[in-house]
Amino acid sequence: MTNQRVAVDSAVSLDDLLVAVGGGDRDAFGALFDELGPRTLALAHRVVGSRARGEEVLQEAWLQVWRTAAAYDRDRGSARAWITTLVHRRAVDTVRHDVAEHRRDQRFESAREPDFDSVSDDVVARDEHLRVRGCLNTLTDKQREAIDRAYFGGLTYAEVASVLAVNPATVKTRIRDGLQRLRACMGGK
Repeated sequence: MTNQRVAVDSAVSLDDLLVAVGGGDRDAFGALFDELGPRTLALAHRVVGSRARGEEVLQEAWLQVWRTAAAYDRDRGSARAWITTLVHRRAVDTVRHDVAEHRRDQRFESAREPDFDSVSDDVVARDEHLRVRGCLNTLTDKQREAIDRAYFGGLTYAEVASVLAVNPATVKTRIRDGLQRLRACMGGK
């Protein structure tokens, strides 16, 4: 196999092979695929993120190589670049198609009528919302502010301490005490 590849590399260039494929030469296609197939599979896999999907892309792209090789113009670039571009475009189109299909499925699912009584869920959610609000009102202003900045503002203890100009240990204490008070108010242990 090594001797055959050396013979292909030294006697016939990839460009010549692609031109021969354009003329319907199956052996040239095989030699071209042997040379570029593994690289183009790796490219397709990298773009689509799945080996199985990458193999599908590779098969479609190489079928396109077979069908359109006659359109190859060696003055516009190498055979390697032409084929690699073809595989990359096919892989990107596949990703776009898959994303669009996923979005269509999501829109379809979200447009369906729920299989349950959403009114009761809305009432329960509203009731829980009112309970949480009531429990938040049992906190001191300092506890509420620390919890608000940490949980709803996404800040770390150190960032909350910096914003409030207090010691980080103080912030931790305020948050811990506030959460304990909320837990007790909500009926937790």
